[in-house]
Amino acid sequence: MKKQFITIIMAMSTLLPAFAQSNKGDNMNRIEVCKENYRALFGGEALTGEGTDSEMMDILQKFIFGEVFQTGELSMKQREMITCATLATLQTLPQLKAHAGAALNVGVTPIELREVMYLTAPFIGFPKMLNAVATVNEVFKERGIPLPLEKQGTVTEENRHEKGASIQNKLYPGGIHEVMNGVPGGMGADVERFLTDYFFGEIETRSGLTLETRELLTYCVLTTIGAESQLNSHFHGCLNAGCTPEEVTAAVIQCLPYIGFPAAIKALKIIKENI
Repeated sequence: MKKQFITIIMAMSTLLPAFAQSNKGDNMNRIEVCKENYRALFGGEALTGEGTDSEMMDILQKFIFGEVFQTGELSMKQREMITCATLATLQTLPQLKAHAGAALNVGVTPIELREVMYLTAPFIGFPKMLNAVATVNEVFKERGIPLPLEKQGTVTEENRHEKGASIQNKLYPGGIHEVMNGVPGGMGADVERFLTDYFFGEIETRSGLTLETRELLTYCVLTTIGAESQLNSHFHGCLNAGCTPEEVTAAVIQCLPYIGFPAAIKALKIIKENI
């Protein structure tokens, strides 16, 4: 398995398209795949040659929809949830709006899409998350989807710590006690509690997405912000939640067109070092 991941990193360091094409062998060429995927996602035609920057749009569309979309074994729904989480994290809201519509077009439910946005809050903060939610809500309104959506919370004030600790201990045995130990004023213990009660207790326990999906998307958000130490621990969290190394790798590569090669290669290197 290590040899396989070294091969992925080497290919990424030179040219991802070469990896994508060799990965699929005799499948449709990237132009055909691009057009098919773009039509499914956006209901329009790719590679039209129109607009002020048609040359770059052709490069973009063939790379993303013709090559990256052929890399790894992810469903179209997974790819669009990953893309929306990444764009929300980057706060590239016009692109998020377009991909929110695309996500709905390929079967992501409104609740799933909203939960993807909510999931970003512990990593990018409430203001940016609310920007993303407002953008997605615009799409819902344009599609005639009634708001507010059905609530998905599953905990109470009395049990959120217990429920959060149960998930945290399953995915991350030991938590972050060592990291927070010695923080001035003993306030590291408060941060530990916030993590358990808020992130694991109020976010990770929500319905609408499986725990496996939440962990995979979390890894993509952490990849996007370049959180190296958290990428190490969350890779093991992904595995504990049921993801495979290949699935996490494909998810990182799905982020690549939006975050660039350096951030993606950093995350892939961490995956390679942890298997």
